[in-house]
Amino acid sequence: QLVESGGGLVQPGGSLRLSCAASGFGLDSATIGWFRQAPGKERTGVSCIVGGPDIHYYVGSVKGRFTISKDNAKNTVYLQMNSMKTEDTGVYYCALDPPCYDGDYWPAVADAWGQGTQVTVSA
Repeated sequence: QLVESGGGLVQPGGSLRLSCAASGFGLDSATIGWFRQAPGKERTGVSCIVGGPDIHYYVGSVKGRFTISKDNAKNTVYLQMNSMKTEDTGVYYCALDPPCYDGDYWPAVADAWGQGTQVTVSA
C-alpha cells in the first residue's frame, strides 16, 4: 500500500514536500515514481527513483526544481518541489514499479498506486 501526503495550496515560487509512505513491502529495492494529473489531462510521470542503485530521473519541466529522495528506515519516498509554477498544479500520485528511465515521458502504468494528493499552485 502507498499513501501520499503533503499536498496543498502554494503560491508561485513556493515549495512543498510530498511524502509517499509504503506498507507491506520494503522500499530498499523498489522503484517508485511520482506522477501528476492536471484536470482534463493525462496522468504523466514527473520523477522516479530506481530501487537498489537509487538512480533518480526527472522530466525536463521539473529538472533543477524537484528532488526525489528515499528514507529506507521510514519506508518513505519524498518529492521536494521548489520554485513551483502554476503548471505544476494537479493531483500527485506515487506508484510502485512504474517505467523509470532517462526520458521525458513515462506511461502511467504501475503495480500499485497511492490515492493521490492535490497540489495547487496559485496566487
